Amino acid sequence: MSHPSLAERLEAIDQRIADAARANRRDPGEITRIVVTKYHPASLVRELWALGVRDVGENRQQELHAKRADLADLADLRWHFVGQAQTNKARAIRHDAAAVHSVDRTRLADALDRAAEPGEGALDVLLQVNLTSDRARGGVAPSEAASLAEHIAGCRGLRLRGVMAVAPLDEAPASAFARLAGVAEAVRGVEPNARWISAGMTADFAEAIAAGATHLRIGSAITGNRPPRA
Repeated sequence: MSHPSLAERLEAIDQRIADAARANRRDPGEITRIVVTKYHPASLVRELWALGVRDVGENRQQELHAKRADLADLADLRWHFVGQAQTNKARAIRHDAAAVHSVDRTRLADALDRAAEPGEGALDVLLQVNLTSDRARGGVAPSEAASLAEHIAGCRGLRLRGVMAVAPLDEAPASAFARLAGVAEAVRGVEPNARWISAGMTADFAEAIAAGATHLRIGSAITGNRPPRA
C-alpha cells in the first residue's frame, strides 16, 4: 500500500479545514493554513511552494534563517516564527520572520521593537497565551494579556495582530479554545484590529476553527514524519 504524497496530504488537510469552516458557517478563505516544517529540509518547503503554499512556520531561529537563505528566490513566502523566542535572538528573528506568534513578555516585545531598522515597517506579532496552570510554560497568563497587549501597542516597531495558544493536553480543546477566544476579545479591547487567533494543530484544528481561529499551525499531517536529527 503506497503512502499519500505530499500533494495528497496537503489536499486532504485543506479539505478538512474547508469542511470544518463550513460546518461553523465560516468562509474557508478567511483561514490561513501555516505549514510547520520544523526539522524538514528546505527542499520540502520548495515542494510545498510549488503546490501553492505561501505561509510556512518554524520553531527555531537558526533553522528559520538557514531555510530562508536557501529559499531567497521564493520572494512571496511568508515565514511565521511559532516557537519560543529568546531576547538575544530578537534581531535575527525580526530579520527573517514576517510574523512572530510567540510574544509573551515585555522584554521580548522591547527587544523585537529595538531591532527595527530605520525605515522598516512594523513587524506583525501575536501575544502568546498560556492556557495551562504551569507558569513555566511559554505564554502570558490570561489575566495579564490585556496589560501585555497595551505594552505591545505602545511599541512603534510592532503591529499587534492578535493572540496565539496551544491547547493543554489535560483539557478538551474546545474548552481551551473557548477561553482563548475570551482572551482575544480582551486584547481587541486594547487594539481593535488585533483579530488574528493562531490556534489549532493537526489533532485539534476543527475545534480551533469552531472557536474562531484564523491561523492554523499544521505540521506532520502535511509534511510527514520528521526526519531523524543529525
